[in-house]
Amino acid sequence: MGEIQVLTGQLQIVPALIGGFMLIVGLCSMVTKERLYLSETLLATVYGIIVGPHVLNWMDPEGWSSNSLQLTQEFSRYALAIEVMIAGVCLPKRYVAKEWVSLSMLLLPIMSIMWLVSAAVVKFIFQTSYLHALAIGACVAPTDPVLANAILKGMFAESHVPLRLRNILTAESGANDGLGYPFLFFALYLMRFSAGQAIGTWVYATWVYQILLSVVIGSVAGYVARKSLRYAENAGWVDKESFLSSSITLALLLVGVCTLLGTDDILCCFAAGNSLTWDDWFRIEIEDTGLQETLNIMLSTSFFIYFGAIMPWQDFTSANMLHPWRVAVAIILVMLFRRLPVIMLAYKLIPAVRTWQDALFAGWFGPIGVSAVFYAVETIKQIDEHPDIRAGRVGDIVFPIICALVFGSVILHGITIPLVLMGKRMGTSLAWTQSYRMSFRTWSRRTRTEPNENLQKPDDLETPDPEAICAQ
Repeated sequence: MGEIQVLTGQLQIVPALIGGFMLIVGLCSMVTKERLYLSETLLATVYGIIVGPHVLNWMDPEGWSSNSLQLTQEFSRYALAIEVMIAGVCLPKRYVAKEWVSLSMLLLPIMSIMWLVSAAVVKFIFQTSYLHALAIGACVAPTDPVLANAILKGMFAESHVPLRLRNILTAESGANDGLGYPFLFFALYLMRFSAGQAIGTWVYATWVYQILLSVVIGSVAGYVARKSLRYAENAGWVDKESFLSSSITLALLLVGVCTLLGTDDILCCFAAGNSLTWDDWFRIEIEDTGLQETLNIMLSTSFFIYFGAIMPWQDFTSANMLHPWRVAVAIILVMLFRRLPVIMLAYKLIPAVRTWQDALFAGWFGPIGVSAVFYAVETIKQIDEHPDIRAGRVGDIVFPIICALVFGSVILHGITIPLVLMGKRMGTSLAWTQSYRMSFRTWSRRTRTEPNENLQKPDDLETPDPEAICAQ
């Protein structure tokens, strides 16, 4: 008789943990998302922490690979590539050309200020040099498309956030992820070369080769894919399943090509997504299929479970000045000052952001997420590959600091909408109660001082006649 073999390795446990979580959350998704307004990313991060090595120890990504940082970077790379492709495809016809003023403001001056403010917080709290702070601040300068998509989709966003604002925030989060490279390499080159050589290398290696070339590759690839798909559909060559998955397969292709060329794969995928749906044909064809939303949920949930499990809690000690109180203060300062003040001050220069309410929403909901993790690992990779980079302790502190900021963003942005709605409900309840009490008091005073006109005499009783009584 054969023996029953029970396998309890990570290869068997992890799919069960992730699949079980997705199934349970999916069964009550209407309650969590449309009533409690809790995003999957928040729940997934908390779940990852619980099943991770620091609590239950059911899932330990450190043991999956001999180079866990490379695994983290590749996971975040492909998650970002697919998310920015989806962001590009979801935008309306010729959107980037129509909203170039708003996008230029968000991607150039405002993103630069976000970088400098974040760097200032890092320098002030963790006592680093200016260049080291600029390198760490560059990781959190982009807004994250994964978390942004969780905020900009669903009943609350559709009911309370104008479509023009959702579109511009989607476009910003897709485009600025790839534009994190110039900010990061500006600091890294200054650590490695003299000022003149650093600026020259930064211009041709980063702006020309990485940024400009990736935009050209992505635009051409998206154009060719759009024409090919249209021809294949008209000729009856492509089935529905292959047609719907074409944007995802294009993203995977571009990641591979750009990685081989050493150019910006994230920005390339966003440019390809825009080019693919430039005439709105592809977006309309896939609009009601739900494929992209399903893929987004699976990607974001899987990544943030992984992120919760790899949180470096052991690094938040007095070593390298990463005291828990410093980390907490840095989270609060970055969340408050990285984006909100500059958006509130400059929103009149952004045509897509029309009111101060729009600016308040856009300023607060600029989340830090997958892209920050990607750039943190890229920073460590560059430091390891180039020993001549005078990085000091950046390689030791960048990943814990970025993970803490991502965790803070997930928590704070994840609970903002529930807290706002709770405050509205409490305010409405208090206003109703106060109105009811005032009405009751007014009614009570009136019943004591005014005759009750509603009291009627009984019909069967007649008032006696005084003259008749006297005659008797």
